[in-house]
Amino acid sequence: MAIRYWWEDLQPGVVLELGTVSPSAEEIKHFAAQFDPQPFHLDEEAGRQSVFGGLCASGWHTCALAMRLTVDHFLRDSSSMGSPGLESLKWLKPVYPGDTLALKHRVLEARPMNSRPDIGLVRSVWEMFNQRGEQVLHMEGWGMFRRRTPAAPAAAG
Repeated sequence: MAIRYWWEDLQPGVVLELGTVSPSAEEIKHFAAQFDPQPFHLDEEAGRQSVFGGLCASGWHTCALAMRLTVDHFLRDSSSMGSPGLESLKWLKPVYPGDTLALKHRVLEARPMNSRPDIGLVRSVWEMFNQRGEQVLHMEGWGMFRRRTPAAPAAAG
């Protein structure tokens, strides 16, 4: 597969629209049963009695949906070498069955990796919005990408 996005292509200001997804009640319950079995993620009545007012997805499920969109619409076509982690993660609004979630990825910073001249670091923000334009997820973190043209190693001195 041809690489579309190298580190050099991911400079500050680059914005990628990464598609949409609509979780069903069954998907929300299935994820919750495995990974976050709190009552408001498993049962409609418990959800109605909660602060959320209805069955809602786990924040971790929302992150997993964002990751799937990121892989399908960006990372598979990139020189990604993984991630050293997130700096910020916020679940801003509940996600309900049938919501249509759209994911946007924006590059904030890009710099060469000091220890690996063939790799560049990219700090990005992912923002997910529901069909009403309300932001439901905010994540910031770093990714590592192979460089199209590796820098020369620093001279020992």
